[in-house]
Amino acid sequence: MSDLNALTKATAELDPPLVALDLAALKANEADLVRRAGGKPVRVASKSVRCRWVLEHALATPGFSGVMAYSVREAIWLARNGVRDVLLGYPSADRAAIAELAEDATLHDAITLMVDEAAQLSLARSVAGAAALRVCIDVDASLRIGRLHLGVRRSPLRTPRDAAAVAEAALAQGFRVVGVMFYEAQIAGLQDTSPAVRLVKRRSAAELAHRRSAVVEAVEKAAGALEIVNSGGTGSLEISSADPSVTEVTAGSGLYVPGIFDQYDAFTPRPALYFALPVVRRPTDKIATLLGGGYIASGPAGKSRLPKLASRGLALLGTEGAGEVQTPVSGDAASALRIGDRVWLRHAKAGELLERFETVHVVDGDAIVASVPSYRGEAKAFG
Repeated sequence: MSDLNALTKATAELDPPLVALDLAALKANEADLVRRAGGKPVRVASKSVRCRWVLEHALATPGFSGVMAYSVREAIWLARNGVRDVLLGYPSADRAAIAELAEDATLHDAITLMVDEAAQLSLARSVAGAAALRVCIDVDASLRIGRLHLGVRRSPLRTPRDAAAVAEAALAQGFRVVGVMFYEAQIAGLQDTSPAVRLVKRRSAAELAHRRSAVVEAVEKAAGALEIVNSGGTGSLEISSADPSVTEVTAGSGLYVPGIFDQYDAFTPRPALYFALPVVRRPTDKIATLLGGGYIASGPAGKSRLPKLASRGLALLGTEGAGEVQTPVSGDAASALRIGDRVWLRHAKAGELLERFETVHVVDGDAIVASVPSYRGEAKAFG
């Protein structure tokens, strides 16, 4: 955990709500991600970062290479601002953005679209003219046991034959097939909270390693040698990178280490991104009320999606949680809080916090060394 007193001292002249990034923790997390990747390049997932300064900081660190973006418009913006390798993490139906990509020949080698069915190819071709755009094929990496589906619902493609068929369709429509991707959410996104979870992860990793190599072989037979075989996430870098068929891994949340990454066996969490809220009310001697704070993470609604209090001795109220305009907190430390004091919290997820804030204050020791814009601070919102 970062030194919250140092963060408070560094930002003392600023009025919260505000966001602070612990630079030492960020650098330690970068080094740990590179170590866990075992020599495979780490592609930065921008959805978990949403700040160009942080993206550029990571990309300047040996071991990182390229960005995984979450929209075509974002990919174009990043490429025009100097990122030379942007892989889309998701398919797109944004015809105007695809047309803009197709019209700018300087972007053709910098940006790779993601597809998982022929209809997406047809939509892209309808607005791309004759441009030979790059595509990567997303393949379902979930674990299936009988009728049980363990993992997120992403690609409809699962078998080598499925993936090869989409590769052939892409080639027939004039696209360049340059890669395949596998995102094993049931490994990367699950905290190690029980023996059952660990067993599922081990079984899933073994199944995927066998199937992934077969998919790569089938797609290369149809389309030729691939530049990209992407896999992994913050929670599964060492598992994915150990597969010889994988050429690169992806991570983003591991730079900030939000709340849902606190319980993993593979790494020690070093939270780097915090937000501070001011005390504005004292309803009782044992409760302090903070301004705002209802920054709820995406995913299934529940306690795990609430912000986590970083300041010790405090807890959210079960009857209110983190609210749109106020967040009451109680606990041993609440009685010492006074109007104007600040309380530090962490978002449950990573980049989503920066949809709320325009500026990230980068703190080294007990001093601000940079105040940089988030995507929002650059007037960018990509979904």
